[in-house]
Amino acid sequence: MSKSDVADTIDAFARAAADAERLGFDGVELHGGHGYLINQFFSEDLNQRSDGYGGSTLLERSRFAVEVLKAIRSVVTPGFPVILRLSQWKPKDFRARLAGTPAALEEWLGLLVNAGADAFHLSQPAYWQPAFPEVDATLNLAGWAKKVTGVTTITVGSVGLRSDVYDSFAGKDAQSAPLDDLLARLGRGEFDLVAIGRALLQDAAWLEKVRQGRVDEIENFTPKAFLTLD
Repeated sequence: MSKSDVADTIDAFARAAADAERLGFDGVELHGGHGYLINQFFSEDLNQRSDGYGGSTLLERSRFAVEVLKAIRSVVTPGFPVILRLSQWKPKDFRARLAGTPAALEEWLGLLVNAGADAFHLSQPAYWQPAFPEVDATLNLAGWAKKVTGVTTITVGSVGLRSDVYDSFAGKDAQSAPLDDLLARLGRGEFDLVAIGRALLQDAAWLEKVRQGRVDEIENFTPKAFLTLD
């Protein structure tokens, strides 16, 4: 991407957000994880730019995301939520970390909050995995994000299932799992919201079954459910 391409892309993000608000949507979520464009700018391996959008530090490589957020904030109303989805891991490397320590995470997310992010959607292969086990044996990435920023966070990752999405991509079924641990974390205020993927894709009545205490009726996930996305 040339610098002109970068500017055009930032403008496209802003115009799309403005259109979303004008059309009555409640907010927008930007995907800054999983190797997508914003995440590629964050990546030390992929971002080799020397034009001001790269750099040796994560904060320097966050310039593109910062400018996207600022551009969106300049064209939507103050109360219009702008959510940023992030992941530490990248495809085929679950142990990768963009922010290597809680302090680095605080500095990085603080930069993004100041640029206009209202909330963070923190992706992990499994929500119960600790983000920094050397510091806290249980707190996940959404928990750490809330702890260091105070903003709204969303957790995601194998919610309601016993195995992660890559097992499902490999053609394996995933058994339904109890929600006690998830609800305990939610009750402790570790995060504010929960995103559901495969479990809801398999069983459209998942939420109602949970609300009504019919968790024993929730269907196990089968990879055939992916076909409903076509």
